[in-house]
This record gives sequence, C-alpha cells and structure tokens, in this order.
Amino acid sequence: MAPRIAIVGAGFGGLCLAIRLRRAGIGSFTVFEKAAGLGGTWRDNTYPGAGCDIPSHLYSYSFERYGSWTRRYPEQSEILAYLEHCADKYDVRRNIRFNTEVVRASFDGARWHLGTAGGDSETFDAVVMAVGQLNRPRLPDIPGMSGFRGTSFHSARWNHDHDLTGRRVAVIGSGSSAAQLIPRVAERAGHLTVFQRTPNWVIPKPDAAFGPAARLALRLVPGLQRAYRGWLFRYVENTLYPALAGGWSAAVLERRARAHLRAQVADPELRAKLTPGYPPGCKRVVIDSAFYPALTRPDVDVVTERIVRIVPGGVETTGGTHEADTIVYATGFRTTEFLAPIEVTGRDGRALAGQWNVGAHAYLGISVPHFPNLFLLYGPNTNLGHNSIVFMIECQVRHIMACLRALPRHGPLEVRPEAMAAWTRQLDRAMVRMVWVNGCQSWYKTPEGRVTNNWPGPAALYRRLTARPPLPAYRRA
Repeated sequence: MAPRIAIVGAGFGGLCLAIRLRRAGIGSFTVFEKAAGLGGTWRDNTYPGAGCDIPSHLYSYSFERYGSWTRRYPEQSEILAYLEHCADKYDVRRNIRFNTEVVRASFDGARWHLGTAGGDSETFDAVVMAVGQLNRPRLPDIPGMSGFRGTSFHSARWNHDHDLTGRRVAVIGSGSSAAQLIPRVAERAGHLTVFQRTPNWVIPKPDAAFGPAARLALRLVPGLQRAYRGWLFRYVENTLYPALAGGWSAAVLERRARAHLRAQVADPELRAKLTPGYPPGCKRVVIDSAFYPALTRPDVDVVTERIVRIVPGGVETTGGTHEADTIVYATGFRTTEFLAPIEVTGRDGRALAGQWNVGAHAYLGISVPHFPNLFLLYGPNTNLGHNSIVFMIECQVRHIMACLRALPRHGPLEVRPEAMAAWTRQLDRAMVRMVWVNGCQSWYKTPEGRVTNNWPGPAALYRRLTARPPLPAYRRA
C-alpha cells in the first residue's frame, strides 16, 4: 500500500516532488498551498522588472526542458507560466488544495497529523515541507512606519493599484529585488530616493531575447537544449563557484564588478557610495545592467545615512528628512526562520523550533533527527550563490523518493544523530573557506553569524552526496 504523503507548498520544490510521484505511479499525495495559485516566490513577486539571474535553460526542471523560453534570463511572468505548464502537463493540479494553510504538524509515533488554519486535521505517513526560503517578506523595524500618511508596501506584495507616475518614491533597500525594480520605478516616478544601508557588488547581466531561429533550433534540434544546459552548468560551476571559495576567479569577479561600476557611474562621489567594503560574494552578487544607470539619473538620489524614523511625509535620516508619498520596502525575506510559522512537533513531543534555536540544520538539508518521515525541500544549507536552486531541488527529490520507497518495508525513517553530527562537521569544515563567513551581514546568516542557508560546495558534489543510498544514514523510528 502506497504511503499517504503531504507536500506543503506548491512552488518549484513542491511541484517537482508531486510530478515525480505522479510519474512513479503514486497518486496518494496532497499538496497544501496557502495561496490561491501555485508558483511560490514567482507567484508572489510581481514587482516591475521581476526576474531571475540564472539562465532560463538552467532554471528549469531537467525532465521538462522547456522549448519556449523567449529570453536568456527569464522574467517572472515567464517562470510562472512555465510552472503552470508543468502542473498541467503532468496532471498534478488536481492534487493541490489551494487557499489551505498548514499551521501545525505533529508526529504521534507512527504518523503525522497536519492542522490547517481553517481548523481541519488530516493524517499522513510522511510530510514534505516545500515552503522555501524566500516566502515570508521581512519588513524593517523602523520607528514611525505605521504613521506614514502615504502608500507603502513590500516589494513582494506589490500594490499594482497604486500608480507611481509623477510621485515621490522612496525605495528602502538595494539588493537584488531593488536592483530590478529601481530602473522601472525611476522611469515612472517624479523623483526617486534610494536608501542604501550596504552597497552590493554588481556585474552586468548578459541578457538577450532568443531570436526565432535560436528558439526553433533549441526546440527541434536533437540534443541541442541538453548540450546548452550542460554548458551553462559547467560554466557556473567552474568559474563562479571558485570565486565564492577563495579560488582563482575571486579576483576576476572583483575586477569585473569594479570595471562595470566605473563604466556606468562617472560621478566619483556616487561611485564611492556604491563601492562595497567586503569581498564579492559575501552578499549575493547583483547581476543587472540597468541598475547603475538608473541611479545616475538627475531625478534619483542615493542616500546612505542611517534611517532614524519614518515620518508622515517621508523618511528621516541622520542627514535630514526626505519627502516621499510612496515607500517601497525592498528589504528581503525572513530567510533563516525555516518552516516558520508552522508549529512542528516530532517524536516524544520535541519542538523543531527548540531544536533549531541556534540555527536551522538538517542532514543533506533534508532530514532532521527526532522527526521521522519529515523531509525538507530547499532546506538549511541548500541555497546556492552561483548555480540553479532547481538543480538542488531535483537532487533532494531524488533522495526523498528513495526514502519513500523504503517506507513500506522499514516503517518510519529517522536520520541517525551520528549521521547528522558527521554532516554538520563536514559543513563546518567546508564553510570556513567560503566568502560568506566573514566581512558582511547577509540573508545567508542568522543574527549570530551562523550561515544556515548556503551550500558550501559545488552543486555537482551535492548531486553525488544525495544520490547515495539513504538507508545507512537512517534508522527505523
């Protein structure tokens, strides 16, 4: 008898597992999605200019090599359309319960009980949390925010009913989302003020539309799309990863970023504001060619003074008050609070939040001791700073499928504490050489400085590790 499986989240991870289950002939699964539609972060982030900084043909499932990408780097609407296409093609939409938020999950010694915000409860043999790392917007803690008399919203909750034409707009934040939306906002606003706490390294984005001939060839020539995807994978593995690990390309990346800044920002004072004081890669490198030109516009100001408070008519910094009738908080997500706010209770009443009180950790980023038959997708230490997270998700799904196939024979599976301890030691040894560890604060780290989000090795190594037979690392609960 096939196990009953709950999947929480219908983004890239949840859909990937659902499709793999369907292709394996397993239909005894339910996908719980708190929103009205699928797509996760690509459903939520609809701000102007939203897109991906990983090439289209790499930011997609290996089993569904889409032939209809129109650009080298996909925009939000095209990624969402791709996920909708996958859900329909593989017939998993009928297994998704939309508008159903899971708020608790508890293990009774044999099975999992899931509770929803609507008060319903169901029982499953296994639970896979596919809620992602970039799903809960983080608003800053700035005094006076509630007293602002204009319109304000987070970039991941864009207010499309609010026309920015001619308005005085303040954007708080200058990371990847801000870099994408600022050029579009600058075109519409009467005046734009960008509040930057820490500058980011920026390199040009070699984006371009695929012409009709290229699209036709990628769709029809046997093996061409596979070869192109393989080339992209090898390129980022062999050039970008070494830059993050203190290898040969670190200096090359910095030279490229500095040259890009010099070429696009002539004003030495502005250039100084935009020059980071930490090595490239410590925070996520911004890949964009329109960001710097937008900041050089005469109707755009870049403010680096510390924000003191939000006042009814704008933003007050240590250098004075800046008028605004619209505030956009491009301040990222609550990335290190994995699975929150879902209340997860494992064997013997153990609370996952308590076990993770010093930072989230999981074997392969997938399994946690004392929580049998609970699996994570895009869990701790599986984010990448150089390659496609979709690749990592597929590795995790392969591992989870192997565990699920073992359930009828072995009963509930729990990762061994000694396997978890060995994994943590390996991570700690590898993390020491990575650029994220020192020099800056980023969304990769807890406030205490522990890197809980990123994988410190090549993506190819993660594929090898997750491809191993899982049972030696697990025990029967």
